Amino acid sequence: MGGGGHPGDGAAMTTTAPTEAYRVRDGLPLPGPLAQLEGHAQRTDRYPIHITRSPGETLDRLRPLVEGRSIGIVTDDVVHALFAPRLLDALRGFGEEVLVYAAPPGERSKSLDQAVCIWNWLAAGPLARRDVIIALGGGVIADLGGWVASAYMRGIPYVNLPTTLLAQVDGALGGKVAVNHPVAKNLLGAFHQPAAVISDVSCLRSLERRHVAAGLAECIKKAMIASPDYWRLIRRDAPSILDREPGALERVVRGASAIKSALIARDPYEIDLRRPLNFGHTIGHPLETVTGYAPLLHGEAVAFGMVAESRVAAARGLLAPATLDALVDLLRDCGLPTHGTELPVPVPASAVIAAMEKVRLIRAGSLRYVLPTDVGETVIADDVSAAETRAALAACGLR
Repeated sequence: MGGGGHPGDGAAMTTTAPTEAYRVRDGLPLPGPLAQLEGHAQRTDRYPIHITRSPGETLDRLRPLVEGRSIGIVTDDVVHALFAPRLLDALRGFGEEVLVYAAPPGERSKSLDQAVCIWNWLAAGPLARRDVIIALGGGVIADLGGWVASAYMRGIPYVNLPTTLLAQVDGALGGKVAVNHPVAKNLLGAFHQPAAVISDVSCLRSLERRHVAAGLAECIKKAMIASPDYWRLIRRDAPSILDREPGALERVVRGASAIKSALIARDPYEIDLRRPLNFGHTIGHPLETVTGYAPLLHGEAVAFGMVAESRVAAARGLLAPATLDALVDLLRDCGLPTHGTELPVPVPASAVIAAMEKVRLIRAGSLRYVLPTDVGETVIADDVSAAETRAALAACGLR
């Protein structure tokens, strides 16, 4: 054994144990020949959602999440021009390496090809598994950046900095990340929760009114499925929200963030496919697919889908005509499409139904509708017939 003195010099003999950083000693027994074997995995994710009012406040929230790490920013060309320079200056002031990837703007960048380009970019850079991606942009970037983060090195942390109302009230929340496929929207994806969401409502001042309205559609959806209080807030504040009044924007973003977080906490990985949050999406997603993901904004497709699905509920006697009318009036007041003549391109009902049938095949023969019965109440139905769907689409002007 090693000693601390020299034998024979009169010093006492001492021993020093070797330095060990980490020792593992399991000694696991082998199972019997008839034992039932099981794998176990359990994970709970929690992340903060910050509603901020200025770039300075946003940076204060962001700094502890990224300090000491290399940072890869995923954004698009438009958002890069608007917001990236100040963010880059601040992050580089933290003393870390910062890289930026800017994709073309729009839904068409939410694709496998674009994700592969970003993975190649990451692989050529310094980011390691404990570094961080910042998804800076709207819902497309939140989905694209989050999915890239979910697969790169088997999952690296990412922070959502949503810059549109749609992303702040919906797309940046919940950890559902995906890209589109010609067969169906969000066909390729995963569940990968963000390390944080920081929604700076001052970013929304640059949005066109149409994009504010598209975000408001997702807020109206949340009110219809879960909260009469939120419904009343939106009806009161809708003109101020559309005018991008800061206080109204903060209220509507905070309310939507609380509602969606509460709903997804019940089943964050969607083991149960009966999800009220899908209201408007059973028809809205196929509508986006058949229009090529470009001329129709996601919130506009959801608005149309909410009306069509609510017409199914009304035809079944589940939803009072007055409540249906109130929903249609609110959507119209916000400039959202509720009739086929208000869509940016002609859409045949047969194409929407065919796209819905493709989704039914993907989901093992099940196509669930969220049917509102009142503000804050829904039923989930998987027995809506093609004839009912055609009738609802016809009532919305699609033939």
